[in-house]
Amino acid sequence: MVEVWTVETVADRFVDAARTARRLPRVMVQGYASTWPIMILPSNAYPDPHKVYRLPPPSPQDVERMLEVMRWVQLLELDERHLVWMRAKRFDWVEISKRFACDRTTAWRRWKRDMQVVADLLNRQAQPLKK
Repeated sequence: MVEVWTVETVADRFVDAARTARRLPRVMVQGYASTWPIMILPSNAYPDPHKVYRLPPPSPQDVERMLEVMRWVQLLELDERHLVWMRAKRFDWVEISKRFACDRTTAWRRWKRDMQVVADLLNRQAQPLKK
């Protein structure tokens, strides 16, 4: 557990949550099966020599941390959520600024403000009540 939440630690947790969400298994419709026979092709049947590796599934601790970050997202407004998640997914500031129709410096300032809001709320929740 982090003692004091900062903008950097909150931003790192958002990036970790985006990575974990990407590693989750895909949602598929259950109950459908193929009647085609399974065909095993030789390794030279595909022209691309580069193999595509799948990411391993996330651990239960990673999923818990991601769900915790999802609860943090509910503290933000809708546009702020989009901004935070775009940056967590490592979109470039130019792409983010096009999405929000503002300058990239303005987008960065808004992201920084949103991270500070979340950090302040987390720090406030972590403090014990003084009598």
